[in-house]
Amino acid sequence: MPYDVLIVDDSQTMRKVIRKSVVLSGFAMENCWEAGNGREALTIVQTQKVDLILTDFNMPEMNGLEMAQELKKVEKYRRIPIFFITAQENEKLRQEGAALGIQGFIPKPFQPEVIRDLLQKAMEKPDNG
Repeated sequence: MPYDVLIVDDSQTMRKVIRKSVVLSGFAMENCWEAGNGREALTIVQTQKVDLILTDFNMPEMNGLEMAQELKKVEKYRRIPIFFITAQENEKLRQEGAALGIQGFIPKPFQPEVIRDLLQKAMEKPDNG
């Protein structure tokens, strides 16, 4: 079953790299939405079907953690798996992410196979169907 993916990063180049990596990984993606920050991402989630979110942490206006906090406030968005793609992973961010139910962290730089394996594992969980 193909999934609708939202990629959130303030760098258009990085969004293209992530999108290409997801395609190259072989992960079944139907639609791919892109946002430049968490605020734009919230608008997309409200207007489009989104099965999975890949987000940067550091972004202007609204960062990835703030976006995740907003999504978790709304019942119908709580179950959307969210992955942070970041070069700034640390224990504090991991703990904050875990408290919000973040599915995982994809460290930059990344390999398409790592993305595929993490995304497939997340989408196979029974509560994400």
